[in-house]
Amino acid sequence: MNFKDASDAVLVKQYMEGQESSLEILIKRHQQRIHGFIFSKVLDRDITEDIFQDTFIKVIRTLKRGKYNEEGKFLPWVMRISHNLVIDHFRRNKRMPKFQSRNDFDIFDVISDGEDSIESALITDQVHSDVKRLIEELPDDQKEVLVMRIYKEMSFKEIAETTDVSINTALGRMRYALINLRKVIDKHNIVLTQ
Repeated sequence: MNFKDASDAVLVKQYMEGQESSLEILIKRHQQRIHGFIFSKVLDRDITEDIFQDTFIKVIRTLKRGKYNEEGKFLPWVMRISHNLVIDHFRRNKRMPKFQSRNDFDIFDVISDGEDSIESALITDQVHSDVKRLIEELPDDQKEVLVMRIYKEMSFKEIAETTDVSINTALGRMRYALINLRKVIDKHNIVLTQ
């Protein structure tokens, strides 16, 4: 029987019932998409390969434990796993969030995706709403600078003028906002998009 035309959901079910070759078909089917997604974030072939492998190790573990229940949504689920592993990679390398005193700083640089797929749009929307929720926990002066910089795309000069503080104070508040945002993420043990 040829499984190559079977849907993702059918292949997942078959794999969970012991049909090992079904997973191979799933990996081949989505390899290019997931590879491309990871590479667009890390821009390194070796790291992409490592994260890709780790993604499918997690997929296999979850399926073997019978914990998969995202019926018919295999690809978005795998994309979310790979996305979380990308974020873990950036955290380990202290690259997210990272403060830079340049005017082209954007907290979402490491998670924005050039490809307008439904999956990446969903992931990005989820991350943006998670980050917005976390921003609410910041002190008002830090929250104000962060919102102006990220959502209103104001320069630090404009922020300084609007809030009636020096550029250094505005930069400092942004830096503390990002430090505190990282603390909030760590405190709640949050993995964005989960």
